Amino acid sequence: MKNTLTIDLEDWYQGIELAPSTWDNCESRIECNTHKILDLLSENGVYATFFILAHVAETCPHLVKEISNLGHEIGTHGYGHQLVYKISPSEFSSDIKKSLCILEDITGKPVKGHRAPYFSITNKSLWALDILAEHGISYDSSIFPINNYRYGIPDAPRHPHNIKTKNSSILEIPISTVKLFGRNLSFTGGFYMRFFPYWLIKQAIKKINGEGLPAVVYLHPWELDPDHPRLKLPLRIKLTHYHNLASTEKKLKALLNDFDFQSAESMINEINK
Repeated sequence: MKNTLTIDLEDWYQGIELAPSTWDNCESRIECNTHKILDLLSENGVYATFFILAHVAETCPHLVKEISNLGHEIGTHGYGHQLVYKISPSEFSSDIKKSLCILEDITGKPVKGHRAPYFSITNKSLWALDILAEHGISYDSSIFPINNYRYGIPDAPRHPHNIKTKNSSILEIPISTVKLFGRNLSFTGGFYMRFFPYWLIKQAIKKINGEGLPAVVYLHPWELDPDHPRLKLPLRIKLTHYHNLASTEKKLKALLNDFDFQSAESMINEINK
C-alpha cells in the first residue's frame, strides 16, 4: 500500500504564533530546509503534496515553481497562518482567495487541496469547509481525529470521507491516528513523529495499513533544522516546537526506505478508480 506524504511549507517562525508583523525580523531558513526535503524525495523517487503558506510563496516564488516543476503537488496552507476558529468567515475567505491567486499565478496550475494552519478546522470552524468548496477546493486535510489543546475533532472518521457542504461536498483526508484503548493516538507527523521512537512509528503505520488505510504523514521543513533560532516562548509551545529536532531527518529517511509514498492527489486518483 502506498501511503501519503505531505509537507506543510512554512518557515520556523510562522508556526509558533508570532505576530505576522514580526516575521520580517526573523532569519529565513525556508530554502535550505526545503531543499533538504526535495533532495531526499528525489533520491527515493517520491512525489509529495506541499501545502504551501502563500506568504512564503510570495517571498520565494522560485522555490514554489521548483517544487511544482519537480512533479510535486501544490496545495494551499492559507496566507497568514492564522487559527481558523479565531477569524471570521469573511477573513478566512479573503485569506484563501489571496493564497490561491498567489500559488496558481506562480505554478499556472489549479490548487485543489487545503490544510489549515495548526489543523484548526474544528467543531468551531466547520463553516470553513463551505468556503473552501466555494473557492474550488476539492479536498481538505485539516481535521485531526484527536484531542489537542489547539485542534482536533476526536470522534471524526479516521478514513478519507466526503463531507457535505452548502452547495456540494468536499473530501476530507484526516491526519492518521491509531486507535488504542478507545482513544485515537497520532504517530505519523510533526511533534508526534519527533517524540516517539522510530520502531513505534513503523508499527503504527503497519497497523494503519492493516486496516486498509493509507497513513498520512506530515512534517515541516524547519523540523529538519535543529539549529534554527531559539526564542523565549510559552513552555507548551517551546516543548512541542523544539523537541528532538535532530531526529527528524533520520526518521524521514527511514520512512522513505521502509514504505512507499505518494501525493494526496495520487491517493485520491486511486480512490476514484
